[in-house]
This record gives sequence, structure tokens and C-alpha cells, in this order.
Amino acid sequence: MSLWNRLSRHQDRNAPFRLTRIETEATREGLAALATMRRQELEGFVEGLFGAQETLDFPERAHRALRAVSEIWALFEGTEAVAKYQTKSGTERDMEKTLVLLRQMTKHAEHEIHAILLSCARARRQMLTSLAAQKPTLH
Repeated sequence: MSLWNRLSRHQDRNAPFRLTRIETEATREGLAALATMRRQELEGFVEGLFGAQETLDFPERAHRALRAVSEIWALFEGTEAVAKYQTKSGTERDMEKTLVLLRQMTKHAEHEIHAILLSCARARRQMLTSLAAQKPTLH
């Protein structure tokens, strides 16, 4: 419940959503830790969004953003697997580049999650407004 309470604060354009910030070094262990944390955050967001439902009807913008979040989630999952696979070689420069890319992916994921929240909040407001307009007249 605390996730959804925190997410409700981000239904305003001026309060963008932010994932957990950690300082990590450009090492195999640091990349694995960051990728694992991001994968878990995105997985938790998507699972929490759907709850027990298999499918939900989202506004088009939320649908596109959810697709992007799923793709970013897969990239973090792949990075996690490669970083934990000790036999894969990687130079210090490769790891620094990967860390920069993970940070960019984090910003992109935050942007898309915020788009989902705004789009769903807007759709909910419109739905509630239309329901209020359809109240029957009592005689």
C-alpha cells in the first residue's frame, strides 16, 4: 500500500516520479546491483499496476508507456544477467559506458512511469466527470 500512497503524489505534472537513487561504481558488482534493483522496481510497479488482473484497459498513452517500461525492464534484466556472468569479459571503459546507459534508462523509465500515472489519473477524472453528468434527475 505504501507504494500506491507514494505514487498518488505523482499525479501532478510538477511532482515527477523518481526511482530509488543509489551511488554505484562502474564495476561488475555495481552494475549487477543497480540492474537488479531497477528490474525489481519495474517488476513491482507493473505487478502492482495490474494486481490480480491479467489485462486492463489503459488509455493509449499509458499503453505505450507501459510497453516502454516493459522493454526497459527487459534491458535491466539482461544487463543483470551479463553482469553476474563472471566469464564475460569487460573493460573498465565498457563498464563506465554501461553505467551511463543504465542511468539514462533509469530516467527514461521514470518518465514513462510518470506518463502512465498522469494518463490513468486523467482518464479516471474524465470517467468520474462523465458519471457525475449522467446522474438521473429525481422527480
